[in-house]
Amino acid sequence: MLRERELHTLPGGFVLVLLILLTFASIPAFIAAARAGWGWPGWVSTLMLVGAVICYRGLFIVNPNQPKVVQLFGSYMGTVKRAGFHWVNPLTARKPVSTRVRNFESARLKVNDHVGNPIEIAAVVVWRVVDTAEAVFEVDDFKNFVQVQSEAAVRNLATSYVYDAHVEGEVSLRSHPAEISERLKVEIQERLAKAGVEVLEARISHLAYAPEIAGAMLRRQQASAIVAARQRFVEGAVGMVEMALEELSRKDVVHLDDERKAAMVSNLLVVLCSDQHTQPVVNTGSLYT
Repeated sequence: MLRERELHTLPGGFVLVLLILLTFASIPAFIAAARAGWGWPGWVSTLMLVGAVICYRGLFIVNPNQPKVVQLFGSYMGTVKRAGFHWVNPLTARKPVSTRVRNFESARLKVNDHVGNPIEIAAVVVWRVVDTAEAVFEVDDFKNFVQVQSEAAVRNLATSYVYDAHVEGEVSLRSHPAEISERLKVEIQERLAKAGVEVLEARISHLAYAPEIAGAMLRRQQASAIVAARQRFVEGAVGMVEMALEELSRKDVVHLDDERKAAMVSNLLVVLCSDQHTQPVVNTGSLYT
């Protein structure tokens, strides 16, 4: 497995000055040799001029976060990462590889969650190249590799968790976004490590039930919310009834036997737990007649 190594180059400005001087020196020699009937001075001046022209090809510029991978006859020579004007062997091939931060959003994938419910899920992945040699030589196309492996990781994540937790404390896709994002980041990083890519962030950008079950699941969520709300209403109503009975007894407002307490508790619970306005009923009789 190839690892990135830095290639040392010559300063491009210094080499450019030398090549300009060599060019201007070889042109008059070339003209003089041609007028004198050629001979060995002509061949020397020709070689100087051709060599200078070829050496110009070794000059190149490296922009910030835009290193270049250098190859000589198919062999990896190194990577030039330092921004500036450089010169290397003119026979080498130089391929730019961006190390800037990029982001990729997967398509909306339709998969089944851990319990088999069909869901739609998509994710955003923020990444960058950290090893140019691996990115260029270990995979065929590292950009396409990132997309395919990221979508595969999202599919695998969706099948490992339920969409919504039905047990208290259970990790689900909807209720634990921080844990899910961290798990997704780790899984994508494991898949992309061989391509010299670092995953900076991964998070779910779209999460929903598939259209064919969205209506049923919405009614289920509404029913769960109603049950939870009713439970809180009952807990609060029971507390208020207990407080009312304690206050009546402490202030000695009225003495109630068990049967009247039961009637009072029943009436208060109806008033407090009802979702509609209650109509008062005045009882002019007695519970005992």
